[in-house]
Amino acid sequence: MSAQAAIANNMANSSTTGFRADRVAFDRIDMKGGGAALMTRAPTTEEVRDADRTQGAVQSTGRSLDVAVQGADAWLAVQATDGEEAYTRRGDLTLTESGVLQTGDGHPVMGQGGPITLPPADKVSIAADGTISIVPQGADASQVQQIDRLKLVSAKGSNTVKGLDNLIRVRGGGALPEDLDAKVQGGALEGSNVNMTQALVDMIENQRSYEVQANLLKEARTMDESSASLMRLPT
Repeated sequence: MSAQAAIANNMANSSTTGFRADRVAFDRIDMKGGGAALMTRAPTTEEVRDADRTQGAVQSTGRSLDVAVQGADAWLAVQATDGEEAYTRRGDLTLTESGVLQTGDGHPVMGQGGPITLPPADKVSIAADGTISIVPQGADASQVQQIDRLKLVSAKGSNTVKGLDNLIRVRGGGALPEDLDAKVQGGALEGSNVNMTQALVDMIENQRSYEVQANLLKEARTMDESSASLMRLPT
C-alpha cells in the first residue's frame, strides 16, 4: 500500500516544477541467524519515501524570477514550515507583498544571511551564480544594486532523505555545505523527473508482487495447518 501510494503521488506530480519522484525501498528479507525469513517489520516513512535524484527536463520561460538549478547534486536552500533549512529544485520564485522571495509552494528562499527580502524594485534579475540584483523603484535603469545571493548547496556525499513536503533534508538533522561553484539558469524551470510510462509499469509490477507474496503466505499457512493435523493423528 505504501508503494502504491508513492507511485500514485509520482503520477499526480508529473507536471510539478522541480518534483523528484518518490522511490520505494523495502527490506523484505532478514538473513539473521544464518537463514532467510520474511520480515514482519513495517517500513518507516524514510524507508518508503526517498527520491530519484536524476535531473528533469529544463524549459525556457523568459520570466526573470524563474531559475533552474544546474547539476543533479545541487539544491536551492529554503526555509521549511518548521523553521529548519531544507532543500528543493523548485525554481518558480515569487515575491510576497512584503518582499519575501519564496518558491511556488510558499517556502522562503534562503540567502547568505537567512530568508531573502527584496526592497521595492522596477526590475529583479538573478545571475548564473545566484546573485540577485535590482533596479530600485523609480531609479534609473543603470543604477543596478546587488541585494543578496541564492544559497546553493551540494548534496554530493551527504545522506539526505526526502520528506512528505517534497523537500530534501539531511538525515538526522544538520545542513548541507554551500556550493560556491553551483550555477542556475535564469528564465528557465526544471520540470518533474517522473516518467509516466515507468510509473504505470511500476504500479502493475507492485500489484503483482503483492499478490505473489500474499499467495506465498497463504501456502505457508496451509502447510503449517496440515503439519499440525498430522501431529494430532491418534497413535
